[in-house]
Amino acid sequence: MRKNLANLIKVKTIVTFAILLVFSVLALRGSISGDNVMIIVSSVISFYFGTQHEKKIEKKEE
Repeated sequence: MRKNLANLIKVKTIVTFAILLVFSVLALRGSISGDNVMIIVSSVISFYFGTQHEKKIEKKEE
């Protein structure tokens, strides 16, 4: 449990959540369209989970 929390606090995770929060707030305010938010959020989430998956594969190979 502590290891999972430590991993959650990493910089990449904080940046990912910050980007999701900022673009969600901008969409709710009407500053940007929902389509733009979906593109940006999908890209960020794909990158985040893609790098997490790669790390798991590298650990298994070692």
